[in-house]
Amino acid sequence: MDISFRLDPEVLIGQDVINRVGAFCSRSGSRVLITTEQVLYEGRSIERLTGILEEAGVEAIIFDEIPAQATADVAEAAASLARGARCSAIVGFGGLKTQAIARLSAILASSNLPVFELLDGREAEGDFLPYIAVPTTGRDPFLFSDYFIAVDPRDRSVKLVKSPARLCAAAFIDGNLSESLSGAFAATTAFDGFCVAVEAYCSSRASFFSDALLEQAVAIYSRMMESYLDNQIFDMVGNSTNAGFLIALGAAISAPGIGTALSYAINGRFPVAKSWCSTVILPYILERLVSARPEKIAKVAALMGEPVEGASVADSANMAVDTIRRRMGALKTPARLKEFNLSLDKLVSVAEAARNLEFVAYSPWTVSAEDSFDILKQAF
Repeated sequence: MDISFRLDPEVLIGQDVINRVGAFCSRSGSRVLITTEQVLYEGRSIERLTGILEEAGVEAIIFDEIPAQATADVAEAAASLARGARCSAIVGFGGLKTQAIARLSAILASSNLPVFELLDGREAEGDFLPYIAVPTTGRDPFLFSDYFIAVDPRDRSVKLVKSPARLCAAAFIDGNLSESLSGAFAATTAFDGFCVAVEAYCSSRASFFSDALLEQAVAIYSRMMESYLDNQIFDMVGNSTNAGFLIALGAAISAPGIGTALSYAINGRFPVAKSWCSTVILPYILERLVSARPEKIAKVAALMGEPVEGASVADSANMAVDTIRRRMGALKTPARLKEFNLSLDKLVSVAEAARNLEFVAYSPWTVSAEDSFDILKQAF
């Protein structure tokens, strides 16, 4: 198949590249809105970013009213503040939910388009403010895509929002900004990134280019899991940053799948971390991929260091599933959705919302609403 891709943003990756945000923002104007989360006050990260901007002659207006379970209407408040303050750009400084709010507010700030029309599928036209991503997590599969996920406040379902071309002006991927996590929660971030990487690797949109990126991401996330298991000396920050960049670029060229969609949908509806959800769901996604893409899952097993030499494709592919289950058990990660005090009945609408996300159509098997719910029933 033909390969067609475009990166909208200028991408800067490395330690302390945050120091270059001020110089970049000054190209757009003298005032920006920072959409962020209050937890970043604790390490004085927000103070550092505003200081960098001020040194470059850019005034920072702070919007930090983004709750953990933020829905898309929060973006309207941020956009209103940006308009009133005559900001020239919007900086998203935080995790996945914060980046989605920042991206959406950048679309709304120069538009009269109601947020509900965007959620209902209307594409934005006309002007927008430049969006500058400064993520504090390296697992955003939509960072370089022309769409992203937002939570509809009317029913807390997840919706796909299309980004105008060139909305994201720059992405500053700084490993030193990574969230400090520990224990089983930290380990779930590796399973979360692994889930995105494997689904995009097996997608019907995959190409030799996305395969090259995602195979490397799979290997890095596997090594991260091993380091959590064995307390190995491992550059967790650097490798997490690199793997996050690889899955963002690989998923933009290819597409994530139903496991990613379900983890976003559960997180949008209930106060459960996305990485926990994708960790629980991952083995059941792999089992389906063993049937749909056995050669690729066999390659995944090899990338995880499993002894696949001389084994059949089917046996090799099943090694990947067994290894993931074994590592989950050893790391004591969540294993069932019912551990999060969820009701199976309430997951029916979650399964349907996830199935309706457009990128799920690129899964290597036809995912019906029933199949989507079956995955949740198995994981429950």
